[in-house]
Amino acid sequence: MTKSDLIEILVSRTNLPKKRIEQIVNCVLDSLFEALVNGDRIEIRGFGSWYVKEYKSYTGRNPKTGSTVKVKEKRLPFFKVGKELKKRIDEGKKNAIKG
Repeated sequence: MTKSDLIEILVSRTNLPKKRIEQIVNCVLDSLFEALVNGDRIEIRGFGSWYVKEYKSYTGRNPKTGSTVKVKEKRLPFFKVGKELKKRIDEGKKNAIKG
């Protein structure tokens, strides 16, 4: 599903104008981005949580040349799936196999 797909689904379910839905989706995503940039943890119960993991700099190796390279410290976002989402996906798979 893309952002455009999400917007179309919300338009069809809410009867709100497409421009308004786009504003809402952009506002939500911008808020999520901002929270992660600030190092905050985001949790949507039943769906999952996002958090930022920080890595210190280290000396790595270029696999092609074998030479050592300095890898800068970095911050990367991670997603941890919630129990309810895991369960719903697993049940969906089982129902698809049976049907």
